[in-house]
Amino acid sequence: MAQILDSLPPDQSEKTLCCYVNATSKIQVARISDVPNWYFERVVFPGQRLVFEAPREAHLEIHTGMMASAILSDHIPCHSLSIDDAVNDSNSEPVDHTINNKTNVPSILTKPEDTAKTLKALV
Repeated sequence: MAQILDSLPPDQSEKTLCCYVNATSKIQVARISDVPNWYFERVVFPGQRLVFEAPREAHLEIHTGMMASAILSDHIPCHSLSIDDAVNDSNSEPVDHTINNKTNVPSILTKPEDTAKTLKALV
């Protein structure tokens, strides 16, 4: 479900759809504070994916939560998080998403009588 609480100012014409994934085991706060008349801040839990719309020239600050504090751990340009470019790029080569059907696990050879032994209850 999308949460659009603070929409971008109408004068922001070059906006892009972005995605950030918290690949850490800590809670993070994602913040954009370098856009005039707009402020964006969200809590991102470990493993969570944050999809948001932002101006291409904005920067996403990542604050990693510690006990009773947070440190600025990353400063990412939003254009590098853009998923619009990945979707709209017609010059890119198609990606093969097929699964390699080879298995590296050796098969276990058992005799049917070994697996079908009855269990005796101790009374």
